[in-house]
Formats: sequence, C-alpha cells, structure tokens
Amino acid sequence: MKNLSMFLTGKTTFLNDVHKHHDCTYIRQYHNLRPYITVSSIPAFDPTQLPYWDIYIREKKDESIIVGGTIGGTFMPGLSGGQRKLLLFELISQRTASKKDLLIVLDEPFAGVTDDFVPFITKRLNEMRQKHNILLVTNDHVDLLTTMADNSVVVSAIDRTKVKVNDIEGIGRELALKAMSVGDDYSYNNVGKQDLKFFLNVELSKHGGKKHQDAFVYFNYSPGSEPLIIIASSLVAFFIGNPYIFTMVDWRNYMIEEADALLHSSKTMNKALKLGLALIVQLFISSVQYGVIQAVMVGDSLTSAYIFFGLTFDFSALLLPTVLFGLFTRLPFETVILIGSLPGLLMIFFSTGFSPGAGIDGLKAVRYLFPRFYLFCMIPGYELLLEGCPESNADALTYLILTSLIVPVMFVCYAAAQAMKTKLRKAKEMESRSELVNSKEFAELQSLLYEKKREHIDKMEDGTAVLDAEEKEESNM
Repeated sequence: MKNLSMFLTGKTTFLNDVHKHHDCTYIRQYHNLRPYITVSSIPAFDPTQLPYWDIYIREKKDESIIVGGTIGGTFMPGLSGGQRKLLLFELISQRTASKKDLLIVLDEPFAGVTDDFVPFITKRLNEMRQKHNILLVTNDHVDLLTTMADNSVVVSAIDRTKVKVNDIEGIGRELALKAMSVGDDYSYNNVGKQDLKFFLNVELSKHGGKKHQDAFVYFNYSPGSEPLIIIASSLVAFFIGNPYIFTMVDWRNYMIEEADALLHSSKTMNKALKLGLALIVQLFISSVQYGVIQAVMVGDSLTSAYIFFGLTFDFSALLLPTVLFGLFTRLPFETVILIGSLPGLLMIFFSTGFSPGAGIDGLKAVRYLFPRFYLFCMIPGYELLLEGCPESNADALTYLILTSLIVPVMFVCYAAAQAMKTKLRKAKEMESRSELVNSKEFAELQSLLYEKKREHIDKMEDGTAVLDAEEKEESNM
C-alpha cells in the first residue's frame, strides 16, 4: 500500500509515536551516526551515487573521509551536517530499492540541506513512494511537497488529542496514528558476519572510539608502600579508562539511530560486541597497571597472580556499571554517570581501613561488599591490620570476584524486570490496536487516505500519458 503523507504542524512528536509503536525505518531531523565511521566502509552501500562524492574523489579522500560529528564531547571533522543528511537519504534509498510496502518515516528531510540538493532528495522521494508508505514532516519546500503528497495531516500544538487529515477535522490522534502506520518492517537478507566485520572495521579503526590519554607516573616504592601504590595506580587507571567509558551513552544512541536508518541489522549484537570490547579495554588497562606496579615496586610483595586478578576485577567493578547502564538502558548521560559512580564513591567510604566508615560498629560490615577490601587483604602483612580478612589469598580472590559481580547481577535482574514490563505493555498495546483496527472509524479513515492516493496516482498517470502522446506525435512529424 504505497502512500506519501505530509505533516504540517505539531509533527515530530507524532512521528516519534509512530516509531514507538512500529519498527519502521526512521530518519530524524538531527540524526546521528558514529562520527568515526569511514563512509567507504559502510556495507552494501555505493557512495558514488551521492551528489557531492566527486569532490572527495578529486581530493583523493573517498577512501578515508569519515561521517564526522561529536561523540563524548570530542568533535571529529568529516562530512558536513547537510552531507550527512544526504548520506542517510541515499542509504535508505539503496537499502529499500529491492523491497516493497515498507513504512518509512522522515523528519524534516530538507533540514540543513542547500537548495542545490533539493532535486536529489525529491527524486529519491518519488522513487521510494512508488513502492513504500512514507510519512514525513517539513517546514521547508512545503509547496513542492504538497504537490507530491497524497495526504496532509495537521497536529495541533494546543490539543494533541485530535488531528486534521486533509479537510476532515476532529479525528482522534490514536486512530490517525494507527491508520497511517501501514507498512512492513525492513528485513535483512544477510546478517551476522557482515555486521561483525563492519563493527570490527569501525571500532578498531584509527578513528574508533574516543581518544584518551594513557599515562602512568614512575616512582620507586619500598616495601610497606603497597596500599599507597595500589590506590595511586588504581586512580590513574580509572581516569585513563573514563574517557572511553563515558562515550557509551552517545555510542548507544548513535548505534540505535544507525539501525533505524538501516546502516546495520542488529542493535543487540552490536551492544554485546561493544560490551566485549569494553571488557578487553579494561583488561588491557589493568595489565598495564600491574606491569607498572612491578616496575616501580621494590621487592616481590605484589608480584603474585592473585594481585593481578584482584586488580583486574577491582577495576572492572568500578567501570562496568557505567558500561552496562550506558549500553543496555535508555537512561540519559547524567543518570548513567550518577549510577555508574556510586560503586566507586561507596568504595571510598566503606571498603578499607583508610575509609571514613571503617571504625563505625555495624556500618563497617559494609566493607565485605567491596572488592577493594579483599584486594588489600591479599597484600602480605596488611591482612593483619584489617579485621575479618579471609584465611588465604585464594579465599580472598574468590570473595573479590563474587563482590565484583554484585552490580552486574543486580543489573541483570533490573533488565529482566524491564523486559517483562515492556512485554506486558506491548501485549496491552496489541490488544488495544486490535480493537481499534477492527472499528468502523478505522476502516473509514483508511479508505479516505488511500482513495485519495489512488486519485493522485491516476492524475499522475494521466499526465504522463498526455506527455507520452505529445512526444510520440512530435516524433512522427
């Protein structure tokens, strides 16, 4: 069922609701991609069809130009905003060319695009509307799109419970939303290896992720300074890992928007791969931390494998909460950072003999919940200064690993509860939608929408037939 419907006011919220209830192809007004993606690395995409690509071929940048933009507060130069919009438009055009009856949602397709490229977008719109149902909103080139659109919708900014469809006012917003959200989801033919290769090419490229400063200061430490060097090196490791970890929220949002624009097929797989990569980064930083400790420490008090694994899991306990909540929730950046910082803050107050809460009866028992306590228990001689240390390093490491998993286990429970809540909500929405779809009002509105579509096509075909006849007549003269 092919159609192009245009929204004139109060529009973006309506499109967001369409996307919320339908896994459609969705291009936002300010759509984000990971800025370090090399355009030429996008799978199954021909960038030479972009109207500006000749510029980069002449400058010999066609193999190296990146998408560009900002992630985690770091700006990466690449394509301009308008060029990124054209890239997204061409991407979905190429992806959907071999499909039919998809629902494609476009929010301000002309925003940020110069007039020189308007014919390009118009041409792609006309091509896609022949096969798919398109919902778009615009404040630019309204007259041009009005001649193309089969239906126009006005959503009032004052009363959003009612909408105006064509010349009919007072139509229920939910009814209009369901009636216009017609179309199939995009299905990928080849997934798995292609997405894995793309992920590795992007994330392991020279531009991949956010650059951070790697630095450890060299000093000589004598026996008896072990707690000090562990605290100092852990602080340095924490601040080295933070710039990378703090990009997780932006990365998650950009990756979701990429999937909406058909750049890749699996949001879940990409999140899992990013989690694995973050764990590798944490392991690398912990290994460097352990190596630096060996280099600066006089004696062999911190050389055991217990210390290495203790440092690794202690470091992971500090950074993993931010990674999990950053990747696998929709929480905003500020909330993720607040939640992710809590384990570190609580560790400072309760975990060791240096902590403010260490000497308070009752409260001091909280130290058993923190990996840092068991790490300090593994320092030769220091276990005698801490109350309640396990009898052996093996026991201490076991408890250290278990306590480092407290937050991940709590997160899994939280995620399971959220998944159940989402499942129940969708079931309720499906029941409500079923009742609405079977109503007389729904049938009448759809008939109105797509009857006008047929009339529009007939007029266009009549116009084309007249032109063909005139051309034929001229050729015979």
